Amino acid sequence: MGDREKNVGFAASLNILFTLIELVGGILTNSLALMADALHDFGDSIALIVAWFAEKQAKKPATNRMTFGYRRLSLLSAIFVTIVLIAGSLFILSQAVPRLMKPEAVNAEGMILVAMIGITINVLGYLKLKKGISQNEKILSWHLMEDILGWIALLTGSVIIRLWDMPIVDPLMTIGFTLFVLWGVTKNAKESFNLLLQGVPEQIDVDAVKESILFIEGVKAVHDIHIWSLEGETNILTAHVVVKDKYLQKPDEIRLSIKNKVKEYHVYHSTLELESEGYCSQKECFFDI
Repeated sequence: MGDREKNVGFAASLNILFTLIELVGGILTNSLALMADALHDFGDSIALIVAWFAEKQAKKPATNRMTFGYRRLSLLSAIFVTIVLIAGSLFILSQAVPRLMKPEAVNAEGMILVAMIGITINVLGYLKLKKGISQNEKILSWHLMEDILGWIALLTGSVIIRLWDMPIVDPLMTIGFTLFVLWGVTKNAKESFNLLLQGVPEQIDVDAVKESILFIEGVKAVHDIHIWSLEGETNILTAHVVVKDKYLQKPDEIRLSIKNKVKEYHVYHSTLELESEGYCSQKECFFDI
């Protein structure tokens, strides 16, 4: 079993366990913050199970029909997680706003206990996932970090309720935390959809890649360059490279130099078409598409 699959599976197990603890705690303490987050984590648990399954399937080898393999399943599951988190957050807001008008008494001591458990469990999950580099792991680790901060806020709010008898703090915490979750998820969703549309990964500067290739001795021009990623980790490049005629006598050497250069930009799968100066000028290929 790969590290990504183990990491997502571990986070899923922790999330399912804590969802049950949270649900019971919310019922016993009459806390909307706990109940709403239990529902939120229930959705997360479903998303995490799907993510774990996708990571497992992504390890399957390429076939004649799926020449890139199944790595893109990881990206699809990341988008699914995003949709679940947004839908769950909107539902939580719809339940929290009415409580501002009519705050209800809650059991602050029980909330404090559940919050301490929540911080511990989410820290364990975050430490496991933060080592990952796939888009799926990034979104999941970001969400667990949000949970940690949320539980710290909930712990603080619970203490305030306990000391000053202010039940309105419960729905206020719920709204504040949910808006923060929406902000984080929206930020990650932008990159997920960018990768789905085969956009250039955010950490790669196409102009910098082109300049580095042009710096290689014998390279005269680069055009039709495309960079995309299967899931945020497996980056792919294709390009037409115009080479001075005398360097075409040893094409493998200059091709290897280019491949090694683009690896500096975390592109480990590149397909290069070398062209002579004369061929390029006839095809007007100095202009990028």
